[in-house]
Amino acid sequence: MTTTRSKVTGIRTLLVSAGLAIGGLVAGTVLVSVAILGLEWAGVSVFDHPARQLFLSTVLLQGVAFGSIALGYLALSDRELSFLRVRVPTLRDLGWIVGGFVVLFGLLIAMSQLLQAIGIEPAQNEVVRTASQEPIAFLLLVPLSILLVGPGEELLYRGVIQGSLNESFHVVRAIVLASAIFASIHVFSLIGSGAGVAAYIGFVFVLATVLGGAYVLSGNLFVPAMIHGLYNAAQFGLAYLQATAAV
Repeated sequence: MTTTRSKVTGIRTLLVSAGLAIGGLVAGTVLVSVAILGLEWAGVSVFDHPARQLFLSTVLLQGVAFGSIALGYLALSDRELSFLRVRVPTLRDLGWIVGGFVVLFGLLIAMSQLLQAIGIEPAQNEVVRTASQEPIAFLLLVPLSILLVGPGEELLYRGVIQGSLNESFHVVRAIVLASAIFASIHVFSLIGSGAGVAAYIGFVFVLATVLGGAYVLSGNLFVPAMIHGLYNAAQFGLAYLQATAAV
């Protein structure tokens, strides 16, 4: 009886976690669409300015939507903010951040070489394609990645989703499940072949397990938030240099 109840609780938690991820994406998409249409109606051009599009989508999706969904769920489920396990970073935390960043970039290089060797072109994220139309947008995404993207996504996926899953599953299984949800949700923003999309999703899953592990081992949500933000920021910085032929 206890085993059956535990399985039901686990399935319910998994479904709620998936719902939070989908809800965050849908809420953010609606907010961005309404904001863009409202600005266009007011005479402020957004469709013709990729940098403005990306600024709005980052602020409203990762910032407002993800933050609201995460904090709203905590309130509705009667959880305290302490559930998130976040604190002022220590020197040890900074070490975790540096180490995690190096690991992620090492994995990026290894995966790029592997895909090139086997002849698979990885799918492209829609954000990159949009920013390529106005390269200055890549520079805008550098600070936004650190201030909003990393913190917003880690708050929802590691802090709330992984944290909730950890109440019903073993910590390793919680990391794997949260990472699978995180990776899967990216499919909606990818452009490319089936093999390219699969490769991208698989790589994001691996990166997410690193972030999930960093959260568990450090015990501080600030750590994966900064690893994630710095990793994205570095990629956008390099993309700007490539787009402007500086490298």
